[in-house]
Amino acid sequence: HVAVPAHPVTIAAYLIACADTVTEAGERAYAPATLAHRLAAIAHHHRQTGHPAPTGDDLVKATMAGIRRGYATAGDRPRTPRAPLLTADILAIVDKARANSAGWADEVLERRDTAILLLGFAGAFRRSELVALTCGDISLHRLDGLHIKLRKSKTDQEGRGTVRALPFTPSHTSCPPCAWMRWAQVVAAFDTGGRPAVIRLLRSAEPLAAHVCRGTRPRMVPASPLLRSIRKNGHLSDTALSGAAVHHAIRRRAESAGYDPEIVKQLGGHSLRAGFVTQAFRNGASAHAIMRQTGHTTPAMLEVYAREHAPLINNAVTNLGL
Repeated sequence: HVAVPAHPVTIAAYLIACADTVTEAGERAYAPATLAHRLAAIAHHHRQTGHPAPTGDDLVKATMAGIRRGYATAGDRPRTPRAPLLTADILAIVDKARANSAGWADEVLERRDTAILLLGFAGAFRRSELVALTCGDISLHRLDGLHIKLRKSKTDQEGRGTVRALPFTPSHTSCPPCAWMRWAQVVAAFDTGGRPAVIRLLRSAEPLAAHVCRGTRPRMVPASPLLRSIRKNGHLSDTALSGAAVHHAIRRRAESAGYDPEIVKQLGGHSLRAGFVTQAFRNGASAHAIMRQTGHTTPAMLEVYAREHAPLINNAVTNLGL
């Protein structure tokens, strides 16, 4: 078979072969979403080489639709969306993380994980967007709070960029700018003086009893990654945290906060973004207002969150008088 340009019959046969592939346990090896990603990759490579994409052919579309129906009928590889973390969850997990900090190394990890939770939730970030942030992407506005420049996202592949604002909050324990400031202080101290500087910072730090977001912004290297992995000895890495590490940090913190193991299994990096949309809907926000923060281009994707996580919002079943 010719790879590029590929004939639609070849693409259809490839899809069927993938759908028929099973693991040693007898389960389907590939989910429909995986096949859709592969179709997108095939289309991309065809366009890059100046050929029309065969994935738009009616035969390919009909084959993919048939595979989805077959999966649904057999109950194979069902979609398992991440459970959302709502405001009460975020606050409970953050409070427990701070209470469990027994030394300076624990506090370094707590400051980073708290920044992940509060920035990721309030900013409705995807985990890929979170780990791509650099120190120079964030500025502290005296009225708005944090201005976070998102240089590129899933819906902005050309990198036009956008700014997400994370406001000051009445409580210092849940204030995203405070969480960023506390972690930024650690990053700046480490980049300047290494581990000894971080230890000096934390030993002389004021107890967490008031806002710190109005203080002097730490001097950081603009191009350096904001979120980084932390070794057991307290050393920060020079490279950005991975998306998988964000996923594991959220699960680890939820488990430490006493969440049921079955619930912990449903959590992940997307729980912060899903939680933002769900909580906003439950609090009466409009789809347009939510889209301003999430970056969704149409309300259709928001409806998925509403159906799955807030099914009673704007639902006539609540007006039946039962």
